[in-house]
Amino acid sequence: MLLVFGRFLVYWAGTRHAFRHNRPADPGDPTAFEWHLVVPCRDEEAVVAQTLAGLRRAAPHAHLWIVDDHSDDRTAELVLAAAEHDERVHLVRRRRPDARIGKGAALNAAYREIRARLPADADPARMIVGVIDADGRLDPGALAMVCTDKAMGRPDTGAVQIGVRMRNVDDPRPLPERGRFANARARLLVRMQDIEFRANNTGMQLLRRRTGSVGLGGNGQFVRLSALDSLAGDDGRPWPERALLEDYESGLELRLAGWRLTHVAEAQVSQEGLPSSRRFLAQRTRWAQGNLQCLRYTRRVLASPHYRWSGKAEVLYTFLQPLVCVLLVLLTPLSLAITGVGLIVFPDETADFQFRFGPVMAAAFVLAAVPMVAWGLAYRKQVHADRGWLTGLGWGVLMWLYTYHLFVVATRAAIRLARGRNGWAKTRRNAEVELAGVPTALEA
Repeated sequence: MLLVFGRFLVYWAGTRHAFRHNRPADPGDPTAFEWHLVVPCRDEEAVVAQTLAGLRRAAPHAHLWIVDDHSDDRTAELVLAAAEHDERVHLVRRRRPDARIGKGAALNAAYREIRARLPADADPARMIVGVIDADGRLDPGALAMVCTDKAMGRPDTGAVQIGVRMRNVDDPRPLPERGRFANARARLLVRMQDIEFRANNTGMQLLRRRTGSVGLGGNGQFVRLSALDSLAGDDGRPWPERALLEDYESGLELRLAGWRLTHVAEAQVSQEGLPSSRRFLAQRTRWAQGNLQCLRYTRRVLASPHYRWSGKAEVLYTFLQPLVCVLLVLLTPLSLAITGVGLIVFPDETADFQFRFGPVMAAAFVLAAVPMVAWGLAYRKQVHADRGWLTGLGWGVLMWLYTYHLFVVATRAAIRLARGRNGWAKTRRNAEVELAGVPTALEA
């Protein structure tokens, strides 16, 4: 147990140091590259029009490739209507049985379409393919930060991951059909997701930038076309298909192929935080199960000359995190049961053992809260400097409690994996739930 806490504290110390000492680069020149932004869509009529409008404002010269993964709603119709007025909007239509088999397959379809339409003399090193979620909004100036001399301005950089924030973090009624208490809980859940991404995850990615093990996310990743070409093969599939974490796995494949990956915290894409506990746990269980699937990369990462020892250690920490959570879930009740039996059978010896080592375990438990509290304070300082430090402290304490969801989702993911259940339904958008007329109470 102490080894687990020690491992966690060492990793946190590295992320905190990287977060505090981050030095942004000067903006680059987006016109030096050609941009292709891919938006995978399945039943996204509730958000796709706004997404297209937002991307056009943030990236006026980019080609927008909307992948309709056999939607049952008006997604394709809305995209075609936008394409009538904008020649840089393209619809990529997919139909069953090829459609709805995973996000990686949808991205690969867009890659093949982009490749097919490029002129023969196109320079793939100057082509950047970005992946934006259907509810994603690029912040102004994001592309300029993606192509700095520390990012795509370096020819050996294969991919860049930008920061992510929750766009609805200040929504006073994220569950309009519910009462005051439910909305307070929903606001808190969205706030915790915002702190997680803008503080905790940012620190983790900045540490990975130092160790050479940056991970790609599903929203806000930018990949050089020449890097995708190196993974595509004869069938044109650079992204892993039927993978639950095709984004993170694609980053592993790029790094194993020798490409440099980096993170740019100054550029951000916004998305909707999930106010529904049920949808949130379903999403995080999928992420945890995808993380467990990545264990098959262990041997390749350890044997790769492209990972430094620090990068290998960081990747192993990430791979093992769900397993450690599951192990603690199993060992905690076992430990309590052994203690209970010991108090009955060997009361004096058990009491003496608890007296000696109980305070050590309690101290470790308290120490585990310190990093999360620190992230709450860091988030307040960087994002909400107008709020008092007590607010940041409160956010930090709540963040500590929030992280215990990892034990729930890791256990659920392990059970699903053991039962061979690898299929997943799409996580419903907030606006989609409202448009469908389904009471959000069913989702909470």
